[in-house]
Amino acid sequence: MSKIKLSKEFIKSTVKLALNEDLYPSGDITSDLINNDKILTVKLISNQSAIVGGLLFAREAFSLIDNEIIFIIKKRDGSRVKKGSVVALIIGKAKNILIAERVALNFLSHISGIATRTNEFVKLAGKKTKICCTRKTIPNLRVIQKYAVKLGGGTNHRFNLSDEYLIKDNHVASSDIKSLVLKAIKNKKGKKITVEVDTIKQLKSILGLKFNTVLLDNMNIKNLKDSVKIAKKYYETEASGNVSLKTVKAIASTGVDRISVGSITHSAPGVDFKLEI
Repeated sequence: MSKIKLSKEFIKSTVKLALNEDLYPSGDITSDLINNDKILTVKLISNQSAIVGGLLFAREAFSLIDNEIIFIIKKRDGSRVKKGSVVALIIGKAKNILIAERVALNFLSHISGIATRTNEFVKLAGKKTKICCTRKTIPNLRVIQKYAVKLGGGTNHRFNLSDEYLIKDNHVASSDIKSLVLKAIKNKKGKKITVEVDTIKQLKSILGLKFNTVLLDNMNIKNLKDSVKIAKKYYETEASGNVSLKTVKAIASTGVDRISVGSITHSAPGVDFKLEI
């Protein structure tokens, strides 16, 4: 699987793009009204309980605007914070802090939101079942979103289409499931193979073939439980479809090894942070 890399260069280039989006073409015309000689000490506060993430992105936003701004991290990425917690202190010129404020908070809000929602699923699923993200990510933000999932205790699924074979329903609809699996086995060259099925009959038709994971899609609890019993001797088992905070505990109780949840990346609500002067 492709590795998630949060190098200094990646963080810098990502934040630079965000700042360009916010400041082109004329900069922050409102903050330009402020006398830039005034030095402030500003608290970065979480307005809710959360798993915090994205502090290095926030720090970089301030640094790119003014490398003399001091950003003191009080809570590290992946830590749980309570409402009202100070996660960082920012010391620097008022105008420059205000210019970078929204970009910094946007990164914090989004990354913390995914980490927090992922952690809610992880706690409900229990220790025996992994919560996995999917490729249902915002374009160009996949690295950041998958990083956030890991902060929340989740597991990264394949990063992109080159990482592993994942034979899904639409592949099967245009061919034959068994022949596709056999071709993948023949050509795998060290890649993992996951096969999606949506019925017990479909599962039995490929049982015993040498692949890694069977993805049990959109099954009711009874069929999911029966499928796990049938498949666990041969394969890692994964459940997907109709997974929510209300259903994840029941799905995990079937004994499935992992549950993939698209909503933790595409629909996680942001965490509310503020700067307090």
